Amino acid sequence: MAKHSRIAIIKSGKNGGALLLLAAAAMLVMGAPISAQETPDFEAIRSVDTDIAAIGYRLATANASLCDQQEPGLGLLFHTPDQYARDVRGAAIRHFRFAGLVGVEAVLPESPAAAAGVRSDDTLLGIGTMRFKPADPQAKAGTAALIDATRAVMALPPARPLTLRLRRGGVDHDRSVIPVPACRSRFEVVLGNSFLAQADGELVQIGSRFLADYPQWVAAPIAHELAHNILRHRERLEVKGVSYGLFSGIGRNVGYFRQTELEADILSVSLLANANYDPHIALAFWRAYGPAHASNIFNSRTHPGWKTRVAVITRAIAQLGPERPHRPALLDARERPLDGDWQSLLGKAADRSGSNIYDASAGVRG
Repeated sequence: MAKHSRIAIIKSGKNGGALLLLAAAAMLVMGAPISAQETPDFEAIRSVDTDIAAIGYRLATANASLCDQQEPGLGLLFHTPDQYARDVRGAAIRHFRFAGLVGVEAVLPESPAAAAGVRSDDTLLGIGTMRFKPADPQAKAGTAALIDATRAVMALPPARPLTLRLRRGGVDHDRSVIPVPACRSRFEVVLGNSFLAQADGELVQIGSRFLADYPQWVAAPIAHELAHNILRHRERLEVKGVSYGLFSGIGRNVGYFRQTELEADILSVSLLANANYDPHIALAFWRAYGPAHASNIFNSRTHPGWKTRVAVITRAIAQLGPERPHRPALLDARERPLDGDWQSLLGKAADRSGSNIYDASAGVRG
């Protein structure tokens, strides 16, 4: 799992409005020191985390019927004290009123947890007969405790009533929550200045830079990463023994990666539409992001050119139809091995996209 900053800062936007910077800062989870005089803007962190969690929750619950791996959708965003470096951990514990290992960073509006009366800054002691271990104030900074706690919740029945054991203001109390089924994925913001977007099968990570630069379209890259998890792309790539990093754009790796990218683009259209997002935001995102970031990983040899992606997404939107939830045929292929045939996913899309002509080794050139 990625190690990332838990400090966010505020900067002025292009029009002078305040934007939560996707850039951050002074201290990393794994421990760059921060002076006692520097106070993290914890509410800025909460705001960014909540914005991304709300989009993820909306996508995950609306598309639960498309997911063969589900979790209980509670509408809760968790965090743990040891996500914060030791230098600021005491301040974080006081600010968020941690009284144990798992804190409620946010409760999403109109969610099962909100209906049950759970509040931000409650501490979750356990669910049913399951209890979380006490927090270790000297624990090394990281996300291991959060991952373990989240996996324990993910493993619970997706629609069965659950009893949450909470602590608020030193008083323990129970809340009965009736979850809704959701796609099994955790959504995490990576604070910083880079455009990071990745999925590992159970986690979707999105760089806060997307929220800063493309706030009206950020649901599009999130839906794309969720699509990777739904289609089990990480698992299927590993079965093929693909290489990552410097060798990802060499040989047979290219076809497999491009196949997964285009499949995720196609499925993301359905995910957006099913969650009542206008799927055209995916087109708007790529038309803005593509030409502005030609050297980014989204445009490397492992990823089709942005014009091809626009053409493929356009065709997927045209094929949506009125029925919701829309279930594209490629979902039926998630149990089969990847074949690397990414060109077949283009259909006639590239021919209809103007002057775009794709090259199997170099992507689309306009």
